Amino acid sequence: MSNRRKAIAKIVGASIGTVLSGSPGFATGSSPTGFRSGIRHSVCKWCYGKVPLEDFCKTVKSIGIESVELLGPAEWPVLKANGLDCALPHGAGLGIEKGFNEPDYHNELVRSYEEVIPLVARAGYRTLICFSGNRKGKTDEEGLVNCEKGLKRLLATAEKHKVTLIMELLNSKVDHKDYQCDHTAWGVELCKRLGSDRFKLLYDIYHMQIMEGDVIRNIRENIAYIGHFHTGGVPGRNEIDATQELYYPAIMRAIAETGYTGYVGQEFIPKRDWLESLKESIKICSI
Repeated sequence: MSNRRKAIAKIVGASIGTVLSGSPGFATGSSPTGFRSGIRHSVCKWCYGKVPLEDFCKTVKSIGIESVELLGPAEWPVLKANGLDCALPHGAGLGIEKGFNEPDYHNELVRSYEEVIPLVARAGYRTLICFSGNRKGKTDEEGLVNCEKGLKRLLATAEKHKVTLIMELLNSKVDHKDYQCDHTAWGVELCKRLGSDRFKLLYDIYHMQIMEGDVIRNIRENIAYIGHFHTGGVPGRNEIDATQELYYPAIMRAIAETGYTGYVGQEFIPKRDWLESLKESIKICSI
């Protein structure tokens, strides 16, 4: 089981009962003229599991990060005490592998999300992560039909509380074998069938580079269906610096050019000093 899968399972259980230097071409520093916005910075806590949350919050805020994400209701008071947002809360559902593509889970999933969505709204947050689940032999069409049926049961609650459900695009090649929402086109088709602004996609750049590449074009063409972004170096899900194959300054510029005003969440596992790596990632993504 991956570290992230373990972290998510733990969160669900609890919630419900430098700076770059010497790397030519990566340091950008200023925003090019004509962009409607820069990048708002968030970070996923699970990548830094050994760092106490209170200490983590104080440290990341000091380097310009506005949000710590993938945390559930039990952790939100710590964020609020430190003046931080939660760009993408967790806390509902049955984990990554058991999602809305399986009708047998729908009743339990609906109960869980209907319990947590009001908590998200009461805390002043705007999103809540969800998952398709693993295929387990289902065709893409069967998965779409099942997800549509299950998620439609939640749209009225999501719309009432102004909370957007965000389904994550994950790779099924390396990290999440058999996961169904593993291509942008599949996720976009689900968005179209649901026809609600209260359902969007988490475009995880790391995962989608592994599955399909063509990252910038896919972002530009599908930004209307994207509600959040994650980073990560390819291969390995480590630092997003010049040691990996993606050029994040260009990706961030493309995101900003679309007019996107949400957060970009850093979700890489540092191989070096975690704080220096995080500072570096923020510099790289500050266009």
